[in-house]
Amino acid sequence: MSGRGEFDFIRTRLVPLTRQHAGARGLADDAAVLGCPPDQELVLACDTLVEQVHFLTDDTPQTVAARALGSNLSDLAAMGAEPVGYLMALSWPERCTPAWQDAFTAALGDEQSRHGLVLLGGDTTRTPGPLTISMTLIGCVPRGQALSRSGAQPGEDVWVSGTIGDAGLGLAWEQGDASVPAACAARYTRPEARLGLGQGLRGLATALLDVSDGLVADAGHVAQASGVGLELDLAALPLSPAVETWLGGEDERALTRLATSGDDYELLFTAPPGISDRILALSNVCGVRLTRIGRVVDGQGVICRDGDGQVLSVGTAGFTHF
Repeated sequence: MSGRGEFDFIRTRLVPLTRQHAGARGLADDAAVLGCPPDQELVLACDTLVEQVHFLTDDTPQTVAARALGSNLSDLAAMGAEPVGYLMALSWPERCTPAWQDAFTAALGDEQSRHGLVLLGGDTTRTPGPLTISMTLIGCVPRGQALSRSGAQPGEDVWVSGTIGDAGLGLAWEQGDASVPAACAARYTRPEARLGLGQGLRGLATALLDVSDGLVADAGHVAQASGVGLELDLAALPLSPAVETWLGGEDERALTRLATSGDDYELLFTAPPGISDRILALSNVCGVRLTRIGRVVDGQGVICRDGDGQVLSVGTAGFTHF
């Protein structure tokens, strides 16, 4: 443990992250124990982040903590769930000094306090390979109200939250590409899970998921799970001011780059056209921009169109590990 004993690290750095939650048992037992109210269901999501795949080696411990927890919380948002806690497995390489570990756990504490959840358990190991962080997020949702990817129907609208493409450009900036806006870096380093929006979409959205691999790729997941086709109007993509300036007009290649880059962690969802007023009202309540970007159609897969309605060739739809 880079100059510190494993159990000392657990006692001094991880136990405080439990915030004395009874289910964590002070991290002194082999597992956490949780109750669930009879009118609720547990929602579980697991995700792993690997150095040089999900974050850069020279990213700060604050960035790594924010990306680890933010990306995992986004999975709960996509189910309409409220976070309760998380389990975490840390595999430390030698380069992670005690000072780096301290900064990482301090940043985790700040992030979890913002979102109202606590550490409930996990594991710590040493590895000769890259830094690896696995988290299992635990949330709850009223019984029968968990959202899924599989309910979209032809004739419905396709919506997305926030803005698209900032995180992909932010990663390019972090990797040294000075041609993209520096302002986008924050969307890469501090992803924001749309938890309140996800909860507000219960009973409104017919299908929902978070945009992690790229808008087009994730739209394809909704299409496949629902057995429908999705038509997306890329000219309607919601863009931040920095990205609009960078784009400088409807450049098809740049638009497809934005629509296929990952790490946005926005919510993509479908809903009947007759409830658009309710969706826009939810936008005001949550303080999150919501934009209608397409429609659900008979068929399969995703079709992207430009501002003139012409089909765009996208190529690679988004990130994939295999």
